Amino acid sequence: MSDKLLDVQHVTASFQIGGLLAGSRLIAVNNVSFALANNKPEIFTLAGESGSGKTTLARMLLHDLDPTEGSVLFEGRDLVKIKSRADNLEFMRKVQPVFQNPFETFSPLRRVEEYLFDTAIHFSQARNRREAAPVVDEALRQVGLSLEEVNRRYPHELSGGQIQRVSVARALIPQPRLILADEPVSMVDASLRMSIVNVFRKLRDEHGVSVIYITHDLATAYYISDRIAIMLRGYVVESGPVEQVLDRPLHPYTQLLQESVPKPAAADRKSWANHIELGATEVKEYTRTGCKYAGRCPHVMSICRQADPPDIEVDGRTVKCYLYTEDNQTIDQEKSRALQPVSNT
Repeated sequence: MSDKLLDVQHVTASFQIGGLLAGSRLIAVNNVSFALANNKPEIFTLAGESGSGKTTLARMLLHDLDPTEGSVLFEGRDLVKIKSRADNLEFMRKVQPVFQNPFETFSPLRRVEEYLFDTAIHFSQARNRREAAPVVDEALRQVGLSLEEVNRRYPHELSGGQIQRVSVARALIPQPRLILADEPVSMVDASLRMSIVNVFRKLRDEHGVSVIYITHDLATAYYISDRIAIMLRGYVVESGPVEQVLDRPLHPYTQLLQESVPKPAAADRKSWANHIELGATEVKEYTRTGCKYAGRCPHVMSICRQADPPDIEVDGRTVKCYLYTEDNQTIDQEKSRALQPVSNT
């Protein structure tokens, strides 16, 4: 068995826009790589504003979209080679999604427990409703609910926080190894967000489930993540341990985000637990030659507008920025000092 649970290798996804003849290609995800270890559950966050490419990347991770280039391997197997119904069912059992709007997941005309029983039977966790009942109840208890609480109730009879936790419970029934949570708290009241994200921490710590957490909310990302990747116009511009990336950002774009967030106490992530959103998208940045942030970066150089920046390893993380190439690191000490993140004091 592979030593990597998930291995994303130089993945690119591009789409034709503006018609087949006169149009151009938009690269929604551009040469993205990362991996999750097989024997070390973690919460890995993809953070990005609207239009950053994170949802397109999520579709490839869920085997809903094939990469234009590169590959996605789960337990060492390339997803594009999964063709048969049996193999697809096994993949879906091990990789479960949790979506943004739980009320779109459940029909208002069907009782909630019916979905849970169906999931247990579909993934062979039970042969009938009688056998499914304890399986469903156990999954619900893992997210702080019970079958008794949700039984014979319709979605509108549950709160937003409850129905989202039911969504997580439904994803847990097949006993997955990986959950992909795409904006799971954006439709939930601010007062309930921490209860939802704490469920993911519990799944990692107590049940050994890895989570890919996709969000534009930096507060919850900081609170629950082990590692984070910041996406901008299809690129991962900085990635590494969450404390390093968000406390001491290197890329000018990440620095801009960090400056908008109150600096937390060293051992208190909860001070970040306010609603923080990234800025509005600028679609034209996708088609810009060179660094996609060059039009907004205060440290832009001519090279930034000519070619894509390389990935540079700095202090245990990866940053896509010409400022950290060897030539530019020795040009000017004063410029280096200017690049330090602004203190939030």
